[in-house]
Amino acid sequence: MSQQILHRWKNIQLVKEDIRLPTGISISHTTIIHPGAAVILPITEDENIILLKQFRPSLGKWIIELPAGTIENNEEPLACAKRELFEETGYQADVFHSLGQCTPMAGFCDEIQYLFVAKQLSLPMKQKLDDDEVIDVITASLFQIEQWIRDDLITDAKTIACISKAKLCGHFTHKN
Repeated sequence: MSQQILHRWKNIQLVKEDIRLPTGISISHTTIIHPGAAVILPITEDENIILLKQFRPSLGKWIIELPAGTIENNEEPLACAKRELFEETGYQADVFHSLGQCTPMAGFCDEIQYLFVAKQLSLPMKQKLDDDEVIDVITASLFQIEQWIRDDLITDAKTIACISKAKLCGHFTHKN
């Protein structure tokens, strides 16, 4: 099958290729090829959650989301999670729990997001932001975050998925 790279940006590619479906039909499909990402749910000792209020140029607005970032240079997802947590929040964690993975845009992107809970957080240091990152670090309770999700103040899919999976896996002991 033929493959054509339509565009490259950093370590992401837009690729058009001819593929054969399980039905035997051949189609032309365009896919964003992505190296994957780590999503981190940092939980403090008192079960508050560290979040980002980040300006997203693609949306032209600020959104509230969990720390996350793209896997670089074939690093392991856990290494990416540790790096991104520190770079975006200034926190480090002594304990990481894997929550598995999420496929956020399977219709047109092959990205896999690896979900982690981070606990036993250190006091924050200075963030190490990329030039295109505009981020404020905020803290909120699970109760407050769930209200923000209900009120559409948090609409970020990776954040909603990671928090939901952490709850299902028993990572919160308190109701609020």
